[in-house]
Order: sequence, then structure tokens, then C-alpha cells
Amino acid sequence: MARVYMETLIQKCVTFSQIKQLQSHFLTAGHFQSSFLRSRLLDRCAISPFGDLSFAVKIFRHIPKPLTNDWNAIIRGFAASSQPSLAFSWYRSMLQQPSSSSLCKVDALTCSFTLKACARALSSSATVQLHTQINRRGLSADALLCTTLLDAYSKNGDLISAWKMFDEMSVRDVASWNALIAGLVSGNRANEALELYKRMEIEGIRRNEVTVVAALGACSHLGAIKEGEKICGFIKDANLDRNVIVSNATIDMYTKCGFVDKAVKVFDQITGEKSVVTWNTMIMGFAVHGEANRALQMFEKLKDYSVKPDDVSYLAALTACRHAGLVEYGRSIFNSMACNGLEPNMKHYGCVVDLLGRAGKLREAHDIICSISMFPDPILWQSLLGASEIHKNVEMAEIASKKLIEMGVNNDGDFVLLSNIYAAQGRWKDVGRVRDAMETKQVKKIPGLSYIEAKGTIHKFYNSDKSHEQWRNIYEKIDEIRFKIREDGYVAQTGLVLHDIGEEEKENALWYHSEKLAVAYGLMMIDDAKEESPVRVIKNLRICRDCHVVFKHISKVYNREIIVRDRVRFHRFKDGSCSCRDYW
Repeated sequence: MARVYMETLIQKCVTFSQIKQLQSHFLTAGHFQSSFLRSRLLDRCAISPFGDLSFAVKIFRHIPKPLTNDWNAIIRGFAASSQPSLAFSWYRSMLQQPSSSSLCKVDALTCSFTLKACARALSSSATVQLHTQINRRGLSADALLCTTLLDAYSKNGDLISAWKMFDEMSVRDVASWNALIAGLVSGNRANEALELYKRMEIEGIRRNEVTVVAALGACSHLGAIKEGEKICGFIKDANLDRNVIVSNATIDMYTKCGFVDKAVKVFDQITGEKSVVTWNTMIMGFAVHGEANRALQMFEKLKDYSVKPDDVSYLAALTACRHAGLVEYGRSIFNSMACNGLEPNMKHYGCVVDLLGRAGKLREAHDIICSISMFPDPILWQSLLGASEIHKNVEMAEIASKKLIEMGVNNDGDFVLLSNIYAAQGRWKDVGRVRDAMETKQVKKIPGLSYIEAKGTIHKFYNSDKSHEQWRNIYEKIDEIRFKIREDGYVAQTGLVLHDIGEEEKENALWYHSEKLAVAYGLMMIDDAKEESPVRVIKNLRICRDCHVVFKHISKVYNREIIVRDRVRFHRFKDGSCSCRDYW
């Protein structure tokens, strides 16, 4: 009875002072000798929101011979802390303890807590070491532990090991499937994630809210609206639409697939209390679609609903200002963060620098970068370089370029921007110097990649891609488009190509960008199906200026709406103009 009573007291502790009082009572009353009660107290102190992990460690240090449960409590505490890597250090210390006592040995819970730390710390090497220990200790038959191991591999990006674990599991529960699907999505293998989701359905595995959230994430990544709507149908049938996390994922999917109004409908239909994540998702959805007024109105509405904006709320609002060129509003929002107890992070600074730079306030943008107490992210200098190219400011471009070189950043896009600025000033020797630097520095080129969904299948295109089964027809369509839009006044932006080749070859290089191939294929499919729907393309990088010009012409000549989601925002081309109003 005494043990039950003391365990109840532990559970009733809701402040740190109560935990300390109970610990003192344990010492005086001799309850500290009970390993069960002691580990429960350690747990409460180490992982509860009102506990104190450092105090739990002090308690642990006073235990003459800590047992397995004592070690597990501390490891679990560090696994959930802001320093998850320390959990693995404690695990190693536990391994070094004398193995004579059967009451102090690594068990399945020890490994499980440590694996969760590995997942949070993104430590693939520690995960591999844990896997070896699990096999050595005969714990590989534990289904729950194997799922935790699979999750750790997935979160560390080791999808080969994750797949191997999954295939070798004799018993797979829904958590195993969920872990691999989520890992594939975060590892940029969204197509495989959707295939695995479909396999779950075929094999009759019960899908839960975690499953559909991960699968919707895959649809968001690919812009796969048809697959997304199938999942939404299942969500409704399974009564999962009452779950706010599922609703948030649904809103995100619709906005990232280009259907803002459908996202708004889901937002409005949420009957329970909307979380700050719900509001943030909708605000950001408006922002990336260039609907700044709707985004900022919703940001202001947060106050009416007593929802406290967090750092993501401010990032979404700043993104809206950035895409609409609302400098004063953006400044006001940025400055108000401190009043609400929030410290701007690198993403907030990135928005402000881009906002100021595009508005021509290059010196102010430069001064903000230099004022940041933390080490500036290269993307800030890249934003300044991009703005310098827009406003043809050689001085600022050279400053930004020099900083990027000092930071060891060798992206081809940065060199192209600097070269364009020199070319605009007629400084051809400097253009040549940039070209030479690109060769000697072995500049990295991130491959362009675009997706389009057609007839329920996701098609992927790279620059100058000839791997698609219909590539010859696609290239013929490209030739047709070139001919038609030239008559509409199209002139190729050959200055974007730095290679020392002729003008015709430069134009050819531009015409086989991944997004142009995807749009050409989309036009082919729509012509075959005689549909009136827009062509929707997802691109991994920023859309280039030439593609932007081409799509404006296509939308006019072919009388077809084209929607492109690039790395930063949506571009909706219609009747020869773009929703971004060429402010991007």
C-alpha cells in the first residue's frame, strides 16, 4: 500500500518544488531504496515539463549502484532534451558498467530511448552502433524496438538501411509503415512514399492520422493533387477530418498544389479550436500565392481569436510582404517581434533582406546582414546579390560575391548573377574573369528538376532530359512552342547562359530547362484529353527569367493557364501576364 501511495504522490507532482520536497521525503523515509519508486521519481524529474534534468542527474549521482531503470530515466530525459546527443554519451557510460549484476544491463527500453535521441540528433553513426548492440544483445525480435530503429534510420536519411529494416521485419505494425513513409518524404523520395501508402491500402493495413499526414506531405512535395484528393476522401470516410493535425496537413497540401480556395474551405470547416499551426499554414499559403492582403488580414485576425503568433506566424507575414514589396509593413512586422518576446532567426532576416533588396534599398539590406549577431547564412548574401543584379548595382554585387567566396559557396547561379551585372555595364573582361573563376573553382550546379501530374501519374523532368518515354514528342512540342511564341514577340534571354558558345546554342540550352519540358508535356496531355484545366508544374529551384517570359507567351498564344510552383512561390500565368507582376 505504501508503494502505491508514494507512486500516486509522484504522479501528483506538478511543480519542481513539489518534486524536490518529495525527494527529501524519500531520503528521510527510506523510500530511496525502492528501485521502482526511485526510477519513477527520476522519470518525473527528467522528462516532465516542470522537472529539471540537471537535478535528476544530481539525484542519479547519489545512487550507490544505479540500476537499469535509473539509467533509462536519465537517458530518456536527455533524449527529449535540447541536447539529445548526450543521451548517447550516457548510454556509452552504461555499457562501461560492470556486467556482473543482472539488475544493471541494457534492455529494449534503453536502446529505444537512445535511438530516439539518435533520431533527434541526426546521428547516423550512433544509430548504426545501436543496431549492432541490439543484434548482439538478442533484442532484434522486439517489434517495437525494430520500429524505433527504422524510424531513426529514416530520420537520419539512411533510407537504404530503413528499407532493409522494413523488408526484414517479420511483423510490421502501422508505426513501421508510417516511419518509412515519413522518412521517404523527408528524404525527397515522395513518389516512393506514395507507392508505399498505396501498398498499405492494398495489403489492408489500417491507416491512421499519422499515415495520412505523411502521405499528404508527399502530395504537397510533388504537387500531386489527384492523389491528395483520394487521400482526403479516405480521411473523410475514416472520420479523421476532425483531427486538427490532419486538417493542417490537408490545408498545406491544397495550398502547395495550387488550390488556395479549397484550403480555405478546409480551414473554415474546422469545428474545433484552430491551433497556431493551422493559422500559420493558411497565412503562408496565401503568402506564397502572392495574396498578401489575405495573408496579412489573417495575421491580424490572430489577435481576435486569442491565438499568440509564434516565429512561424511572423515568417509567413514577412513572406507575404516580401512577395508584394510591402516594405513599410514588413519593417513594422519585423520590429514588432521583439515586443512579443520573439527573437528573429535567419529565415526572418532572409525575408527582410530580400524585401529591402528588391525594393532597391540595398545599403539598408547590407547593413542588416552586417548587424546580425549570429554568423550570417549564405542565403542572405545571395539575396543581396540577386537584388544587386535587379538594380544593376555593381558595388553591392561585388561585396556580396566576395562574402560568398569567403564562405566557400560555389553555386553557379551566384556567378551567373555577377556576370549579368558586368555584362549590363559592358565590362566584358570581368565577364570573362567570372567564367574563368567558374572553371577553376569547379562551381557546383544544382540540377533543375520539375514534376507534373498527368493522368494520375507523376512525371519527373531534368534539364535536357531524354529519359521520358515520350521525349521525342516532347521535343517536337518544344519546337512548335518556339515557333509560335516567336511570332508573338518572344526574344530569348541568352545572357543567362555563361558558356562560351554561339547565340543559337545558348538559346537551345535555355529551351530544354526542366520546367519547359514539363509544360510542353502538360500541353500535350491536355490537348489529347481536350481538357480546360491549367498546366501545373512543381520546380525544385527558382524559375529562371527566360522560362518566366516563355510561360507568359504560352499562356497567351495557347490560351492556357500555367501554374508553376518554384522554390519560393507560385507563379500563375494567364493571358500573357503572371500573378507575381514580374516582382520575384
